[in-house]
Amino acid sequence: MQIYHKCSFLKIGLIPILIVYILINNQLYAQIGGQSTYEFLNLTNSARLAALGGEFVSVRDNDISLMILNPSLINDEVSGDITFSFVDYYADINYGFASYAKSYDKIGSFAASVQYVNYGSFDYADYTGTLQGNFTASEFALVLGWGRKLDEKFSIGANLKFIYSSLESYKSYGVGTDIAISYHHEFYQFSSSLIFKNIGRQLKSYRSSNAENLPFEIQFALSKKMYHVPFRLHLVLTHMEKWDLTYQNPLYVQSVIGESQNNIPKAGFTRKLMSHVVIGGEFLVNKKFTVRIGYNYRRRQEMKVESKYSLVGFSWGFGFKISNFQFDYARSTYHLIGSPNYITISTNVNRLFGK
Repeated sequence: MQIYHKCSFLKIGLIPILIVYILINNQLYAQIGGQSTYEFLNLTNSARLAALGGEFVSVRDNDISLMILNPSLINDEVSGDITFSFVDYYADINYGFASYAKSYDKIGSFAASVQYVNYGSFDYADYTGTLQGNFTASEFALVLGWGRKLDEKFSIGANLKFIYSSLESYKSYGVGTDIAISYHHEFYQFSSSLIFKNIGRQLKSYRSSNAENLPFEIQFALSKKMYHVPFRLHLVLTHMEKWDLTYQNPLYVQSVIGESQNNIPKAGFTRKLMSHVVIGGEFLVNKKFTVRIGYNYRRRQEMKVESKYSLVGFSWGFGFKISNFQFDYARSTYHLIGSPNYITISTNVNRLFGK
């Protein structure tokens, strides 16, 4: 009975703690569309998440590749798990991450991750266009995640991020954190998560007196496995800190200069609502093979070409297990020019080496 009251107090007390943390942090503004720095923190690393639309999910099935975006899923059952992910992005850009989990009695479970993006090599030229050599650009984040179950249904977690960015001769570093809470009901095969992402600030800006904000975001996710159908549905609400995410093409606005601004069509309620929604699904073919699909409405609206929509905004992938290894692959269509490939490999080092 005492344990129950203690857990209930923690669950109730966590809410005002999060609210106070938000209010006292002077970096928390609704920032999207290039108005913040370290945007690489929002890149989808896991192939499973990429196939489901590109955002975090709440399902508790001990997949370590999900935990870099949702630390409240970190638990003692993934102790010894390790995962590697690689993404062949656009224009010779590649990125990925590696993560390892370890649990300790009475303290909780931890997941240490390294996240990186390599932008490649560029020609360096002066203002006259004369080539002066070349330069590189890259960004890194060292992420230490912690998670712990409050009881059989609730769990909490947090990420601490140390961020470094090098763009030619411009250097910057900062610190950030994620705070998450999850609810899971085993009988109903239902789970949900709430996360406050990228709370923090630059410690050193690229240029003096030009501090930028981190890409703060509030997200909420639901996952539900159907009773009589081998299918799991995922629903994510993104950017809950800002209602209107719609984008007005400046070329279109320029074309109607001289006309009344009232003639420019405004986004309606449905479009504003759907701009927050990402939907994904998993067909659980058997215990070792899964097929995945996803749809990101806002990505489709922002990246589509009017003459040919194609599959922009859609994603797909699959996962399979061989022996002690889990392999996941995905393709996500951002634009007509191509679709990035996502590859993730996971295993447990204890079982792999017979410990």
